[in-house]
Amino acid sequence: MPFSRSLAVALCLAAFAAHAQTYPSRPVKLIVGFEPGGNTDTVARVVAQKLSERIGQQIIVENKAGASGTIGTAEAARAAPDGYTLTMGTTTTHAIATAAYSKLSYDPVGDFEPIAMVGLAPYLLVVNSAFPAKDLKEFVSVVKAQPGKFNYGSAGQATTTHLVMATFATKAGLDMVHIPFKGNAPATTAVLGNNVEILFGALPPLLTHVATGRLRPLAISSAKRSGSAPDVPTIAESGYPGFDMSLWLGFFAPKGTPAAAIRKLEAELLAVARSPDVKAALEKQGLEAYPLGASELAAVLKADIATYKSVFESAKIPVQ
Repeated sequence: MPFSRSLAVALCLAAFAAHAQTYPSRPVKLIVGFEPGGNTDTVARVVAQKLSERIGQQIIVENKAGASGTIGTAEAARAAPDGYTLTMGTTTTHAIATAAYSKLSYDPVGDFEPIAMVGLAPYLLVVNSAFPAKDLKEFVSVVKAQPGKFNYGSAGQATTTHLVMATFATKAGLDMVHIPFKGNAPATTAVLGNNVEILFGALPPLLTHVATGRLRPLAISSAKRSGSAPDVPTIAESGYPGFDMSLWLGFFAPKGTPAAAIRKLEAELLAVARSPDVKAALEKQGLEAYPLGASELAAVLKADIATYKSVFESAKIPVQ
């Protein structure tokens, strides 16, 4: 009997080694649960191109947009766990979704193998140029003096742009009216037209309007200042220590994907995210390369699931 167990182990190890040597032997599909052109799609395509060069196989990006990324993510969860279907998971699809939906069609932890985090997308707090505040301290004073008067926009109910503002409003004790839009573009248009005065939005499209003076930047949501907007202070350094909310972006595979494939992809993705050309490409888009391995990504996911459930409860955001 001991011999049989040893033989079985040896055969498993041999199969493991063979898979590690031959993977990947054909193109790999990368499902992105959002429309082309957004932060998630941008990171996916920049990284996929470099990953393809490193592994010698094409990475085919497929956009499966809808329901805040959950439609494409659900499809990825159902895919064969063979290493040939991956998905770009985000704060939205893997952490916020657990709080936002009472009946989510997939389990972000139980249905996926984390591979690596590759990027972060911080959010920029801006006001219309007519707003009577030049920095975050003045902003808080103005809003507190007139509770319920001011409106803030977002890319939609329970999106990261909504939740980052809801979190800050709770911490700062602010009473504002939330106006959800259908995406970042209409939310940006609304604050440009002063239909809403305030927006905590995606960095890239806002920087253009900051440069023209139509919008005034007050703070950034990440723990560190952004290389794309180095003069804009963080929320944390502006009087709210520990504030750090960004959209993270990472690669996931269906649960049960061979460990050899996960390890190979993890190593290659970390190398891609650390490369100077990828860092530069993402920074041009207002994004940040942020390499973290599988175990670290799993820890971030677990912590963020708890965080966003708390945000929904404290801000009294309804569950869908």
